[in-house]
Amino acid sequence: MIKEFGVLPDGTVVQEITLAKGSLAASILTLGGIIRDLKVDGETVVLGFDDLQSYLDHSPYFGVIAGRCANRIGGGRMTIDGVTYQLDQNERGINHLHGGSLGFSSRVWQVEQHDKASVLLKLVSEDGDMGYPGRVEVLARYTLTGTGALRLKITATTDKTTPVNLTQHAYFNLDGSSNILDHTLEIAAETYLPVDEALIPTGEIRNVAWTPYDFRDGRKLRRKAGEENVVFDHNFCLADAPREGVEFAAALEDGSGNRRMEVWTSEPGLQLYDAQRISVTVPGLDGRHYGAHAGLCLEAQRWPDSVNHDGFTPVLLQPSETYTHVTEFRFS
Repeated sequence: MIKEFGVLPDGTVVQEITLAKGSLAASILTLGGIIRDLKVDGETVVLGFDDLQSYLDHSPYFGVIAGRCANRIGGGRMTIDGVTYQLDQNERGINHLHGGSLGFSSRVWQVEQHDKASVLLKLVSEDGDMGYPGRVEVLARYTLTGTGALRLKITATTDKTTPVNLTQHAYFNLDGSSNILDHTLEIAAETYLPVDEALIPTGEIRNVAWTPYDFRDGRKLRRKAGEENVVFDHNFCLADAPREGVEFAAALEDGSGNRRMEVWTSEPGLQLYDAQRISVTVPGLDGRHYGAHAGLCLEAQRWPDSVNHDGFTPVLLQPSETYTHVTEFRFS
């Protein structure tokens, strides 16, 4: 089902597409490809809003598809084939975050196809958009599967070499509690990327062993003694390059252990952000208040700032190639 969700200040209509299959129901917005709501057995497991204005005024990327290049690019600068490009510096006036101030998350996508359990969205990003070279065409399909999963497949093509790195930026909370600190998280990564004060990767690839970033056997998000200053806003290295198919990346369980979500992805990186800085002043879904740690993001993607690090994952898309990203959120 498609209905009008609201109207942007320029008069553009934002649509909401409702999907349902088995135990899952999802609401997708054409604005930013947002997962506005996701219910498992009738219970909401993501953060979001009931009205458009709240998304425009208060959303910290709730449920969006972030791009053209998700995550951060240091200084908003990159060099491709000897040409240096200055991108929009929308974080602290210095760095480039999630594609810029008018990235894919702020754009209205077009509905190409839809049925009861899936929707295909399209977006065109022109040459020079937010400073990026090349015209990029993107297709994103959300599908509810018969096995209790929300599947996202994204493809993109370009007419000029350009970085493309897209991710789904949903904030998950599996039991509706005020925070996710007692959720248990497992991440299938041996290494992670340390960051500087601006959360830009330093270039080091560090082993997670004997660090607070070791989630291999599962641990709660609540800080342990001596971890009070630990920040969880880092990329975990699942692989050195994108995979052919989806592989297990992470598992999240609520505080009681009654609900589990697994993340399976083709992407080589997973950004964990536990919403430490969130403070939303308007009600969210079901009237909930979203304060610090109200949810967490598990953003499957290429490693951040890869365009500026030779040893990181490949992020440049060539005109002869097709970018492909598949991520599944599997619930049980």
